[in-house]
Amino acid sequence: MSNGLKVGILGVLVAALAFFGYTQWKKGANANHNTQNQVIGNAETGVINEGGPEADIPKTTLTFNESSFDFGTIQEGDKVTHVFKVTNTGSNPLIISSAKGSCGCTAPDYPKDPIQPGETKDLTVTFNSAGKHGSQQKTVTVYANTVPTETILTIKSTVEGGDKVTKDSASPKDKK
Repeated sequence: MSNGLKVGILGVLVAALAFFGYTQWKKGANANHNTQNQVIGNAETGVINEGGPEADIPKTTLTFNESSFDFGTIQEGDKVTHVFKVTNTGSNPLIISSAKGSCGCTAPDYPKDPIQPGETKDLTVTFNSAGKHGSQQKTVTVYANTVPTETILTIKSTVEGGDKVTKDSASPKDKK
């Protein structure tokens, strides 16, 4: 091989190594930058990602005034609402990252801002009984910077009506 060819190959290898090193460095720099943005953004919005860099958010404790509520007997199609009171009983701000109903008929509305130690806020749960019949039990799972991260609330009701047989829906032998 001629010296010119050797120099050319060596130049390509050096350039490839330099490019590879630069891309790895840039990827690491972006990862650190994005992590810092996520932590700041999450501290402001209250979103917690278990196992991620946000796992270092200080933990606290919470209590609800009750863990379950029974609406009693309601009519099919009713939308009923109950307010659970959540209190931060710890020494760090309580950040509720989300609250999820066990089905689409159960809609929680939770405080988006941090709850300071000793402070109490409302967590409202609305149950839509449309298309439901009989005994109903639904849950709301609250995710927060607590140990454990999940707290489960329960709502119950007995749904009546909506399943009546009408003249048009009765079987032919029932029509006289």
